[in-house]
Amino acid sequence: MIVFPQLGKEPFKPGLVKLPVIGWVKFRHSRDIPADGIVKQARVVKRSSGWYVMLTLQWNVSVPQPMPYGEALGVDVGLMSFVAASNGYCVKRPKFFVDLQSKLKLLQQRVSRKRLGSNNWHKAQQKVAKLHEHISNTRIDFHWKVAHELCNQARTIFVEDLNLVGLSRGMLGKHSLDAGWGQFFSILEQCCFKRNVYFQKVESKKTSQICPNCETQTGKKYLSERVHVCSNCGYRTDRDVAAAQVVLKRGCAAVGQTVKILAEGKFIGIPMKQESPCL
Repeated sequence: MIVFPQLGKEPFKPGLVKLPVIGWVKFRHSRDIPADGIVKQARVVKRSSGWYVMLTLQWNVSVPQPMPYGEALGVDVGLMSFVAASNGYCVKRPKFFVDLQSKLKLLQQRVSRKRLGSNNWHKAQQKVAKLHEHISNTRIDFHWKVAHELCNQARTIFVEDLNLVGLSRGMLGKHSLDAGWGQFFSILEQCCFKRNVYFQKVESKKTSQICPNCETQTGKKYLSERVHVCSNCGYRTDRDVAAAQVVLKRGCAAVGQTVKILAEGKFIGIPMKQESPCL
């Protein structure tokens, strides 16, 4: 990566950017630069698919600060369902890396059989890099689509504040990294910011061990137990949906508003003693 902290005066022409020392370079606009925005620096990055220039702008605009309002949603993430929302909305987790692991292994074996530094070695390395970039781009695209779908369903979103480093070092670390929860939370926060949706993280401790209907502690569940059944009140739903409903209640308490006020008379994701559509 090359960083140019200053670009000088009038560094742009249609389809061209002027980089210090290098001079005029062709590039394609992915989006328009605001007329009142000032380009402060440029970062040039090389990836397997080509060269990219990332521009940092100074833009004198007021940053919106959304407040909790409207319908709210609690979100739980996992390895069975990538996302389970408090209203019963579930998305199955795609296995971005795991599904292409055998192909990646084959390409890496081909690299090891080439003479180091030869043209064929470089070509084989390029194929490995392109596959890695494809996996990354597919994951990012999926995260953005799920984030927009969640924003379509609510005006306030609460998620768990997970210890992602600890999860990545556990027995299921490879699958946790493949899911990319940290990247998803970052993208969801950006999406909420763009669409004026309130976003907040809440305590994640024991969300799967509490009944969202009566708040009784039901104890630890094995990973094979996919249904939450409360022995106290009889509430039954999908395990991940129940955890999302606990996240929702904690979020409502965190913002200091009652369910009735926050919902404006209509609230989604509250247990109604019926089975979840995820079952």
